Amino acid sequence: MGYLEIIGWLGAFFTLGAYSMRNMLSLRCIALAANLSFITYGALTPVYPMLALHAALLPLNLHRLQEILVGMKRIRMAGKVEDPIDALKPYLKPGDYSDGDIIFRRGDRPDHVYYLATGEVVLPELGETLSAGTIFGEMAYFTKSNERTTSAVCKGDCRIMKIDEKNFMTVYQQHPEFGHFLIRLMAQRLIDGARRKPDLYGGFADEAMP
Repeated sequence: MGYLEIIGWLGAFFTLGAYSMRNMLSLRCIALAANLSFITYGALTPVYPMLALHAALLPLNLHRLQEILVGMKRIRMAGKVEDPIDALKPYLKPGDYSDGDIIFRRGDRPDHVYYLATGEVVLPELGETLSAGTIFGEMAYFTKSNERTTSAVCKGDCRIMKIDEKNFMTVYQQHPEFGHFLIRLMAQRLIDGARRKPDLYGGFADEAMP
């Protein structure tokens, strides 16, 4: 068996290995090895269709590998980010509210997530008051009923920033540091709410989406 045939069989072996991988990082690395093997085989044999195919696949696999490595790095850094809310800021739209203004009612369909810049917001069903620097209104998006779990009423004048559902879910999916922060926030709120108001939050734990 000549060395060219060995290179061709290596390419076939790496391709088979790539198709059998479950881990995307390993898959891309082995796919790159297959690309290099077939590029070499196609150039020396020569088999130009094979050469052209794997020459095109090589930069694609390199790009996907870079995306995976960047994503892994961001996940590792998720717990170290000083202010995960920064990911929302480009999409936030400011609004001014007066004392007693109702931002939403329990049972409403969610349309925005809110960030309290100044002032206080009361959640009457929970008997809880939110202070400046708090994100709220996110939990409804992660329930099967897709409804507000509590009302929100301004206590005094408030400056409230809001983000619509589409942009909120985009940030949640594309920024691991914000997603990690949000999951911790909702878990803590669910635990605290179940302790204070088990009648209100008991059913929520059963219907929360995974």
